[in-house]
Amino acid sequence: MKKNFLFLSSLTFVLLLLSSCCERSALERVRMSDPIKPVRMTGDVQHVVLTDYVPLLMADEANREGLKWAFDLCAPAGAALSATNLLGDLALPTEADLVNPDGQIHLIYILCEGGCSDKEGDSQAKCEVCGENDCVECAAVIPVLPCKPVRHALVSRSYEDDELTIMVEGAHKPLRLFALVQNLLVPCEAWSANEDGSYTLDLDNEAVSACDDDRAYLRIYAEDEDVLYNDLLIPLQDGEPVQDAALLTRHDNEAQVLYSLMVDRFENGNLTNDWKMNSPEVLDIVDYHGGDFAGITQRIKDGYFERLGVNTLWISPITQNPWDAWGMYPFPNGNKYDPECQYTKFSGYHGYWPIYNTSLEQRFGTDAEFREMLQVAHKHNMNVVLDYVANHMHINSPTLQAHPDWHTDSILPDGRRNFELWDDARLTTWFDVHIPTLDLERPEVCDPMTDTALYWLANYDLDGFRHDACKHIPEGYWRLMGQKMAVRFPDRHIWMIGETYGSPELINGYVKTGMLNAQFDFNMYYSAIHALCGEGEMADIDRTIQQSLSAYGAHHTMGNISGNHDQPRFASFAGGAIGFDENGKEVGWTRDCGLIPEGITDADERLRLQDEAYRRALLLEVLNLTLPGVPCIYQGDEYGEVGANDPDNRRPMRFDDLNEHERWFRDVVSSLIAQRRSSMPLLYGDYIPVAADQDRLVFDRVYLGERVRVSIDRKNLTYTIE
Repeated sequence: MKKNFLFLSSLTFVLLLLSSCCERSALERVRMSDPIKPVRMTGDVQHVVLTDYVPLLMADEANREGLKWAFDLCAPAGAALSATNLLGDLALPTEADLVNPDGQIHLIYILCEGGCSDKEGDSQAKCEVCGENDCVECAAVIPVLPCKPVRHALVSRSYEDDELTIMVEGAHKPLRLFALVQNLLVPCEAWSANEDGSYTLDLDNEAVSACDDDRAYLRIYAEDEDVLYNDLLIPLQDGEPVQDAALLTRHDNEAQVLYSLMVDRFENGNLTNDWKMNSPEVLDIVDYHGGDFAGITQRIKDGYFERLGVNTLWISPITQNPWDAWGMYPFPNGNKYDPECQYTKFSGYHGYWPIYNTSLEQRFGTDAEFREMLQVAHKHNMNVVLDYVANHMHINSPTLQAHPDWHTDSILPDGRRNFELWDDARLTTWFDVHIPTLDLERPEVCDPMTDTALYWLANYDLDGFRHDACKHIPEGYWRLMGQKMAVRFPDRHIWMIGETYGSPELINGYVKTGMLNAQFDFNMYYSAIHALCGEGEMADIDRTIQQSLSAYGAHHTMGNISGNHDQPRFASFAGGAIGFDENGKEVGWTRDCGLIPEGITDADERLRLQDEAYRRALLLEVLNLTLPGVPCIYQGDEYGEVGANDPDNRRPMRFDDLNEHERWFRDVVSSLIAQRRSSMPLLYGDYIPVAADQDRLVFDRVYLGERVRVSIDRKNLTYTIE
């Protein structure tokens, strides 16, 4: 038996929009756009910049004209959320400090002109969205989540006849619940509490009806007086929860499986654009190897990616790099490639030394070949995400030749050389002497450089970016680019993922609606590889998972990597060919880094160790393909490629010349991807921890009552997904 559920939310901190027709159109876009990421408070006070949440509305003064900031218009007595230290126009500040001492969920509303009733219930004018006097239902809403412990126990239990039932697994106190469809608040009357402690949401309501003509996303936030619960995310198709994964498309971000490839090392499809330096100063391992757009297109057409199961390609940078060699790596301990060489210089085969930011690398192909690659990928239902370098340019670029003061200083005020100071001077440090860091805190530098990034979206049918070195780029760059994207491409599906090494707080500082959709979760990767190789516990993985879910949201799209072009191959760690305490670059230059340690001659022992290594390496793929987030496979990891650090981890891709273990590994990875992509619990299910100790990790993924249990045992090198 159901009873009316009193919705105990404190509906505070209201933002009024007094708009013209054009601005109301912008508000309508915000209401119906992909869900705005919530404000996640890290204490009682949180500084917010509104463009991080509604970049389209805050893009310029014209969009802000007539906007008004108001407080407590819909809040019950005693609501505690307030704002101080307002910056900009005090009627509608661009920045403010939110103060939330009561530690509860609050909401920010964005309302249409005349659409908010005052405290006496009088209305100023009719809402232009719905035509009624009171349009709280038409508001765009931003949740404000308090800083308190997160409990991962909330699940969706069932859906039937427009009724969605949710519950907390285990004992709990009465909940305060908030539901949003896109950015519309579901009316509190749609909720009811059940005698068994569960709650039911009637999806036959105004918010769902407003979004029932295609894909929308239902979000549910819950708390009690002590804890915040994991949020729920349920994709809707025509107003109904999606229950068949076959209905999902490549534009459902949570359903992506990302494949990272280095263009030059993937496949050579056009021999006419090959151009090696053939310099005695450049070893072949760091010269160009001939991979190109035509090779990628060829592999899409022959079905390689479809057989593997991936649906999003991340391609390395494709802008024009220098024609000559740069940098230098000395060999005080010799090298395995040419004992006569005392050092090597490098080509720009990797793509991270842009000379021109808006020109294609000629060694990768023509404009027509790149466009064909994009067209063929989309025909095969795959996204293409471009790796873009914003932090620096090559010192010989025409841009820096014309503007020699556009880079940061290579000498710090204290006299230190400003090179590779990743944390001490993260916004100004240079990566190398030939790639100066751009001074993107200066508007005259930031403005044109954001335009060069958008050039690729304006001129090519790309689906997003992988952004390099995000923490070394000031937040102002990301905000400006987010505003420009919101204005120029308001209805285009664009997904952006960044690269930041650091704490969850630092990483999450860039994950905002007006900045990046996601970043790679390197903390998750490091916890996993150390635990799986015995230098940590499986319980460490569980702690990092819950830390990530608490920081980024229970249904984030952070990248869970198998490896990347800057890390030794995990298979070599798993087999013991390289240790975590070794210098991966030096190992790569000086010895053959395979799967297992050198010097083992007994055939049976080698076979046993190889078998164990591949089984251990596979557990990382199992973990990534069953966790919330976007699994990312670095080229070759699907068959357990080996190698030390750069450049040894960038060996040319192999498709057919695989041994028996590698073929087995690739087949199992393909089956794991297929299992993930066909399972709503593995894609949108809630993460519920079950058990974690030294050797075993067990968790559930639950979606609409369907439960998948994942168990990973590092001691016995086994796993189950059932």
